[in-house]
Amino acid sequence: MKILITGSAGFVGKNLTAALQNIKNGKDRTRPDLSISNIYEYDVETDPALFDEYCKNADFVFHLAGVNRPQDPKEFMTGNFGFTSELLETLKKHKNTCPVMISSSIQATCIGRYDGDYGRSKKAGEEIVFSYSKETGAKVLVYRFPNLFGKWCRPNYNSAVATFCNNTANDLPITVNDRNTVLELLYIDDLVCEMLDALEGKEHHCSFDGIETVLCDNGAYCAAPVTHKVTLGEISDLLEQFSAQPKSLVMPEICEGSFAKKLYSTYLSYLPKEKIAFPLKMNEDARGSFTELLKTEKCGQFSVNISKPGITKGQHWHHTKWEFFIVVSGRGLIQMRKIGSDEVLNFEVSGDRIEAIHMLPGYTHNIINLSDSENLVTVMWANEQFDPNHPDTFFEEV
Repeated sequence: MKILITGSAGFVGKNLTAALQNIKNGKDRTRPDLSISNIYEYDVETDPALFDEYCKNADFVFHLAGVNRPQDPKEFMTGNFGFTSELLETLKKHKNTCPVMISSSIQATCIGRYDGDYGRSKKAGEEIVFSYSKETGAKVLVYRFPNLFGKWCRPNYNSAVATFCNNTANDLPITVNDRNTVLELLYIDDLVCEMLDALEGKEHHCSFDGIETVLCDNGAYCAAPVTHKVTLGEISDLLEQFSAQPKSLVMPEICEGSFAKKLYSTYLSYLPKEKIAFPLKMNEDARGSFTELLKTEKCGQFSVNISKPGITKGQHWHHTKWEFFIVVSGRGLIQMRKIGSDEVLNFEVSGDRIEAIHMLPGYTHNIINLSDSENLVTVMWANEQFDPNHPDTFFEEV
């Protein structure tokens, strides 16, 4: 399959091109039915002489090119309607009736705050595509995108989320005039997934009730089925938590498929080099060190313990807290004894054979470095964050 992407250097174009290249080069095997031989990338920097050849040979067109913020409002119609016309006329010239996907905007509804030059130019582009389909019989897929966000999105341009992420990551202020303002947001990976579905003939159709997308099998339009409606206040609060994470070590609860997960990935993509690495507080003494790595809101914390040769650490027990000890380097002995019992349970551990050892509630336990020369490195997980007011930790030798 030969695929033409107009606007390939833009935010959506970059992400789509990268996904298609992974499939073409065999790096992504999740779409075994997609066979891609050529990806024609066309943008403002591309030699216009190639456009005719691309339109002649394409088996599918992703028409993503458009104008968002021109110097002159008249450029909206030229960029969003005029170039679409040129694309369709060139396809007709070559009698190429391959499927055409066009990126429109929710602003094409021209309702309320969306009634402007940009929306009208997008609406005109939609109408000419539908007319083209009736004339030629070609399959067309018209997507009205809501607000988009994700990696590689240009801040201070046409995405409030990109601006907020970039500014927070770079310690710049963000302005929230009304925390209750609701945005419908579409994450770039969800959009690319839908576009690959469309390439396989599995697109999702919809109609519109005002500005609301209504998924339905026979809708004239198409839509990505997963979007998120969130307030500016919610976005601002999440970004504040993300920004504080290197100091608090607390990772907010981020569920699979959640907006928070997608926003955090987006936020990370804007971090400057000086923030990619951050120091952790090592609590050091003559025995070695203990360093907290990561805390979670509901599922405890991770730490790393380094014991010098011959050193014994621990010698305590918990009423309710439980832990895993995982030795990743060195050779050691973990001992446990049930409170009130004389029986000692011994577990030899080694970085050469990594395993997780339960530290049981009601059992005093220790960890001994058996080496005369090597440090013993142990990754530890506790089911709760350490609370100095309720430590649930009581000294007793094994």
